[in-house]
Amino acid sequence: MAINKNHLFEELDGVKCGIVEKEVSADRASFLKNLLEYNNFNVIVVPAPPPKAVSAAVVKAADGTIIPSLPPPPVPETFTVGVTDYTFNPINAIFGRLLKTPDGHVVTLAYWEQKETVSHDEVPYYETSH
Repeated sequence: MAINKNHLFEELDGVKCGIVEKEVSADRASFLKNLLEYNNFNVIVVPAPPPKAVSAAVVKAADGTIIPSLPPPPVPETFTVGVTDYTFNPINAIFGRLLKTPDGHVVTLAYWEQKETVSHDEVPYYETSH
């Protein structure tokens, strides 16, 4: 059982893993896998189970005839990313400045969320001189 919502773990491919993110795209899974493997984590990526099927709505015309409904759109394939270190917590790793990018910078939240392609090391507020 997880300590809290930010510290999830479960079995992926028969290995107990700390969950990094669930229901991510293939591109996001690849980004996380490369970043975490660079930081010496053993990463396991598995396809996420498809969501439960929702029954199609029955539409009746005014005269009582049934109008066939459109099939639901295809469900995008998503993945669950985990690391074999089940104590791993992504929040602690990012804000604790524990992860590095391949070019040697500290992983920032913006880099983790892929809002920036280059991590800009920021000096923590407590290390700045006022």
